[in-house]
Order: sequence, then C-alpha cells, then structure tokens
Amino acid sequence: MKLSELSTETGVSTASLKYYLRESLLAPGDPITRTQSDYGPMHVERVRLIRALADSGGLSLAQIRRVLNALDSPAVARHDMFGVAQEVLVEASPVVDDAEWSALAEGFVRERGWRIQEHDPLIPVLGSQLRALLASCPVSDTDTLDRWADASEMIASADLDVLSDDDAEALKTVIVGTVLSDKVLQTLRRLAQQDRSARLHDDARTSHAGQTSSDGPASRR
Repeated sequence: MKLSELSTETGVSTASLKYYLRESLLAPGDPITRTQSDYGPMHVERVRLIRALADSGGLSLAQIRRVLNALDSPAVARHDMFGVAQEVLVEASPVVDDAEWSALAEGFVRERGWRIQEHDPLIPVLGSQLRALLASCPVSDTDTLDRWADASEMIASADLDVLSDDDAEALKTVIVGTVLSDKVLQTLRRLAQQDRSARLHDDARTSHAGQTSSDGPASRR
C-alpha cells in the first residue's frame, strides 16, 4: 500500500507518518519508484503501536524510541524483560532521591520478602511517592500499604501467566503490556472504588432501616 493508504488504514496523518520515517521509528517501505514506497501489515502494526504508546501510554518520543529499540533488539532473557519495561517507566517518572524515604521504601520491600535487584531504580521512585502520599493523605499505618502490595502481587502473577512461550512475543507483551495496562489498572481501580462505595452505602442504609424497624415497636410499648 502507498503512504496515503497506510494513513487511511491506521487513521494517522501522512505528515505524522513522514515524521515517524524521518525519526526512524517506522522502517522505510519497499521502494517502488524513486518517490514511492510500498508498505505492508508490519508497518500498520508498528504505526498502531506507536500511537498506542503515545496516546494511551502517554509516552514521549524518546520513551517510545526506547520501547521500539528494545522490541527490535536481540533476544532478552525472560527474567530481564520486566527490567527493560520498567526502565522506560522509571524514566517517565524522574525523582530526586531522598535517602530517608528510599530507605523506608527499601525496608518495606524487604519486609514483604520481595526479591528485588540491588540498587533498583524503582526504590527511590517508591520512596518519593510515599513521601508525597503521606504528606497529603491520612494513611498513617502500613496496613493500607500492605493491602496495596497484596493486590500488586496478584496483578504481577496475572502479568506472568499470560506470557507467550515465544520470547519475542513475550517481550512485546511485557513491555507494551506494562506501559498500557498501567492506565487500564488505574481506570479499573476507580470503577472498583465506585462499586465498593455503593455497596457500603447500601449496607449502611439497610442496617439503618433494620435498626429503625426494630426500634419502632419497642418505642410504642
């Protein structure tokens, strides 16, 4: 297909496609003439991936380039796949390391028994996030944090359970899935909060109605 047809197929403007080509985010098509090239299904898939990372994932051009370079790189050990994905996400959240809060975050992770690499860059990220949270929100004990960690372990298990036996496909699932599923999890959490709040409200209303009913006859005696 021509560049204009690739634009129609993907819903991305020809100007954006030319930009992707100039920035080497999109591989050149097969030359047909001096001024025209032929593009195929792999180009369609790559363009859609770029748009998903930019629009849904909120990644910058530099971060998208890192993701694509990782996907195009030689084989990555399966255990290292999540590290590759997390490097992109950590870079998306630059923090100033605070030794005290980093130590607190590392202590929490160790208490959970999580097997984390030494000097993991996510530790200062967690420390910075905890500092901001506790300064602004009344989460005064570790019970809530532990429950969040419990939920995170379940999510991590689900992430690993869907990996393909094919290393290249697994790498794509890990990197792209980690970037895009963060947004899905954020939305699911908000929906679950609405549901939980509604159920608690209904329970409280039912309990109040039952209490009023039981008090009624007694008050007339």
